[in-house]
Amino acid sequence: MAIIGVAPILVILILMIGFRWGASRAGSFGYLTAIIIAIIIFGAGMEVLAIAHVRAIILALDVILIIWGALLLYHVVYESGAIKTLGKLLPSLTNDRGWQAILIGWVFASFLQGAGGFGVPVAVTAPILIGLGFTPLTAVIIPSIGHGWAVTFGSFGSSFNALLNVSGLDASALGQKSAFFLGAACLITGPMVSYASAGWRGVKRLLFPVLCIGFTMGAVQYFTVVVLEMWNLGAFMGGVAGIAVSVGIIRWQAASTGLERSDRRPLLTALSGYLVLILLSVTILLIPLINNWLGQISLAIQYPKTVTSFGYVFPGGTNRPIQVFTHPGLILIYTSIISYFIYLRAGLLNSNAIKRILDKTLVGIKSPSLSIILMITMAVIMQQSGITEALALGLANVASNVYPLTAAWIGAFGAFMTGSNTNSNVVFAALQMRTAEILSISVPIILAGQTAGASLASIAAPAKILVGASTVGIAGKEGEVLRTLIGYSAIFVLFICVLTWIANLLAT
Repeated sequence: MAIIGVAPILVILILMIGFRWGASRAGSFGYLTAIIIAIIIFGAGMEVLAIAHVRAIILALDVILIIWGALLLYHVVYESGAIKTLGKLLPSLTNDRGWQAILIGWVFASFLQGAGGFGVPVAVTAPILIGLGFTPLTAVIIPSIGHGWAVTFGSFGSSFNALLNVSGLDASALGQKSAFFLGAACLITGPMVSYASAGWRGVKRLLFPVLCIGFTMGAVQYFTVVVLEMWNLGAFMGGVAGIAVSVGIIRWQAASTGLERSDRRPLLTALSGYLVLILLSVTILLIPLINNWLGQISLAIQYPKTVTSFGYVFPGGTNRPIQVFTHPGLILIYTSIISYFIYLRAGLLNSNAIKRILDKTLVGIKSPSLSIILMITMAVIMQQSGITEALALGLANVASNVYPLTAAWIGAFGAFMTGSNTNSNVVFAALQMRTAEILSISVPIILAGQTAGASLASIAAPAKILVGASTVGIAGKEGEVLRTLIGYSAIFVLFICVLTWIANLLAT
């Protein structure tokens, strides 16, 4: 049963890696394979499949709302010139090549992952690094390494939201472990960026300030996720803190070439969209009176218990409620609307901008939305028909006591396969959760290993490498980029494996 049950995942793997299909196209075949196996091998009837599809649509809506809002806000801000303004001003702060790699390829790339994601960090920063004199290969490698730690809580938390939906667990339980693992990964990311840009000499020269920056970004992300419980702003706030600390250290070391006072006002105006986001998020999520008032309307559906013809019982229950007016995706949309009028009034947008913004957003959301819907539906069908249970039992029998060491690799495999931390969480989170339950291992620890491994392995995904290589004119040399990045990615994932193992030992 377990061998047959893995077929939908293998279909996606073969089509995406072997035939280089996109996630949405491959996902459709994985979805169809799951339906066929669920009916023929696991005895799922029409009722089981119908309820699985309803569950999947609600889960997918919760995830893709954030993606829609994040892309809309990114294009509003991009049209205003904020990204270009930052990209122009940050390199002017210092002529030091080591600091430029850290500032642009790690800190700014992390900020962009928090503020947008979806390939933006490498696509924006790699050309900047080329302009500063870095080789095309190095210009792709540096930001690829630099933004990986921020993927799970980046894109305003879309990957973490997928993890919450598939697992059905509370954000506080999953957020603490996930933020700790990824914060620890941030601490080693800076030295790895220094090594990629200047070898061991570069690591030694900037080690102390780089560790200070890494600790700050990781700690701010952890505080935002765990203490403030605003996981949708985790990586974004970490990136903001990273920029502030980096600029402060550069000036303190007298390495700064200066930021003209005349540049500060346009910079603050251009970044006003993100300031609005912070203000709205704090107001809506942290002020009880407003949060309770807006949170009165939620979408929650009661699902009945289902039984396959082979006797597999999936318990009934309700989905994780979608708060209609306080949902992170809706907050992003509110922010986008307010920001548009601020930029319009400031003269940073013209009357034609709204059409460009909407057109780019619609183009951008099609592929990820379709792939997420298909993969979530596939995962829910596998879960509701008993396929996931069979796979979990098989995996538990094989992995047994060493399973905590494998969780991050499974997440990494999913991200490499699909090019997405979100898709990896969708495909594998339920399997990892059920396997942990069978083995009596802490589910939050295993799922933190899952998403952290996926986050850090996504940097070497062929789909992402294609985007990065095309932006610096080395299309056709993706294999060279992959050979370099796969080593860094493996070190990251191995690091998460060790953290998962230690966390599990301390929890038992």
